[in-house]
Amino acid sequence: MTRFILSLALAGLTAGSALAIEPVFLRDQLVAEGAHITLGDLFEVEGEAAQAPLARAPAPGARTSLDPNYVRRIAADNGLVWGNPSNLLRVSVSRASRAIEGSLLSELLEEEFFARDGRPYEVRLSNSSLVLYAPVEAALGLQLEQLNHDARSGLFSVMISAYPGAEPVRVSGRAYATVDVPVLARPVGAGEMIEAEDIAWISVRGDRLRPDAVTDEIAMIGLEARRSLRANEPVRSYDLVAPTAIERGETVTLIFSARGLQLSVQARALQNVAEGEIGRFVNLHSNRTIEARAEGPGLARVGAAPAAF
Repeated sequence: MTRFILSLALAGLTAGSALAIEPVFLRDQLVAEGAHITLGDLFEVEGEAAQAPLARAPAPGARTSLDPNYVRRIAADNGLVWGNPSNLLRVSVSRASRAIEGSLLSELLEEEFFARDGRPYEVRLSNSSLVLYAPVEAALGLQLEQLNHDARSGLFSVMISAYPGAEPVRVSGRAYATVDVPVLARPVGAGEMIEAEDIAWISVRGDRLRPDAVTDEIAMIGLEARRSLRANEPVRSYDLVAPTAIERGETVTLIFSARGLQLSVQARALQNVAEGEIGRFVNLHSNRTIEARAEGPGLARVGAAPAAF
């Protein structure tokens, strides 16, 4: 009788253990959310079993592999049954992370260069596809160390840590000082006057800016385009001219003044002349060609009295 009762008790314990075991299946995406890979990262389970650690998680953005037999054993130790129905040879797990792309690194470096000498810079990384990774749970705190920069060539190198405690990564590239220059916000045709609303600004690398480029918007407003000009491109001083005060073929008054004496004659302009510029005119009385400075519409002044004014 005693043996029968003991057998029933053992059977009850066995049945209870069998009921405690839960069959599980791998998640579609195996991603470790923290510093360690847990059963909850692999299987849709809750409670203490979900927190059971399997291994240290890989570096942010990286992957690691686990032995299926090892996974099965740890799962069984926590009351879970995984049969590996796909017959996986390795269980591959990635680390949840935040991607820090090269564009953000370039912006960070541009701010650092500006803080150093107060000038804006354009930074281009040697590896334009560079991406650093930080854990999702870590505070994003990029740190720069050992920044070296050759201003003449633009070459730089720097050690960057993607987050506190991360292994520094060497990043290199070129950094060029830039200049903000006024440009045309729209195409402007030859002879068209430039107004204040026609001006926009762009940033240009200093080593690419021509010596004769206009860098002051005041030097553009109120002037005319000598030729057709495109938008969003630096303008050369040669491209601009003062508005035409006297047009070719126009009859104007030529004035000569000296020692209280003032002479004036009628003349015809041989070319378009902007105010303040010197142009050629034909004296309609003597039929001689005279050079004079345009002072405004219909008026020019002779600098020195010719023999036959």
